[in-house]
Amino acid sequence: MTSQPTHTSRYEVGPEKNFDALTFKENVPIPDLKERDVLVKWQYASLNFRDLIIAKKSYPFGISPNVVPSSDGAGTVLAVGSGVTRFKTGDNVLSIFTQGHYTGPLTPELSGNGTGGGRDGTLTKYSAFDEEDLVSSPKNLSLQEASTLTCAGVTAWNALYGLASKALKPGDWVLTQGTGGVSILGLQFAKAAGCRVIATTSSAEKAEVLKKLGADHVLNYKEDPNWGTTAKDLTPNKHGVDHVIEVGGPTTIKQSLEAIKIDGVITIIGFIGGMKGDEQPPGFLDCLMKGCIARGVLVGPRSLFEEMNRAIEANDIKPVVDEKVFKFSELKEAYQYMWDQKHFGKLTIKIQD
Repeated sequence: MTSQPTHTSRYEVGPEKNFDALTFKENVPIPDLKERDVLVKWQYASLNFRDLIIAKKSYPFGISPNVVPSSDGAGTVLAVGSGVTRFKTGDNVLSIFTQGHYTGPLTPELSGNGTGGGRDGTLTKYSAFDEEDLVSSPKNLSLQEASTLTCAGVTAWNALYGLASKALKPGDWVLTQGTGGVSILGLQFAKAAGCRVIATTSSAEKAEVLKKLGADHVLNYKEDPNWGTTAKDLTPNKHGVDHVIEVGGPTTIKQSLEAIKIDGVITIIGFIGGMKGDEQPPGFLDCLMKGCIARGVLVGPRSLFEEMNRAIEANDIKPVVDEKVFKFSELKEAYQYMWDQKHFGKLTIKIQD
């Protein structure tokens, strides 16, 4: 029987304002397990845009000094504390995004508990998590595939189902932007629900892959700067789309407003296009003029994660993982690869076998 590890190797985010902030530490002691702790052997992690801007010190929320990065991790339970009831040795588990956020809306008290930001994340070989801050990995996925779900998956699910009165229903029209993790998973969830999807991208090659994933229409936003109007014109009677998964920020929100239908929902998730656009971004009055709902989402609670995982198993949904997998020792290269937007879908790090 393999002995329980007492030390780990891990990355920490130092004070530099670039990817040199990623510091590798070896022989870091693992504290003794508390009653409700689960010791996890982390095997895969995946990156999000959030991880990049945490390293660059432009993340708008709190970051703990020398925090272990990455919210997204998949691994195997090595040991459990005496009071653990949710998991047993050998179970495959995933980290949740906000530790302590199990159901309902996020509260100010919990907002600083983001894994890989306010709390230590998963780019470590071993660590202990409270059993409540883990979920079981979907049985139809490999650990690599499952490692992509914590942030992007739950965010996409929350965008489509988190507002109960506007939850996705068969026949709805959904607009996604680009080929990042949230957008791809949003496309997959929407198609599994029997919806129509309009996707945007900037390359013909990516457009073909989006079509293979089920996108009904793909618009090239570089060739068509008024893609929001084009998307609206594709919908029945040109009424507009029911949901927009808005990831671009100030550079795309104007077109999202052009695409949305009256009483539709624009879920604002990120700002991968930058914090500032070329012109004054729309404001609250634009939502009034369009008669729509604009909703900010900061991932979601564990209850949505578990709901999403059931749907992933039932529909055998496979997250799209970039063909390039980085080694644990290549973390800085992985960050740069993603920053350069060379990835398609989710970018993963293999921590260990």
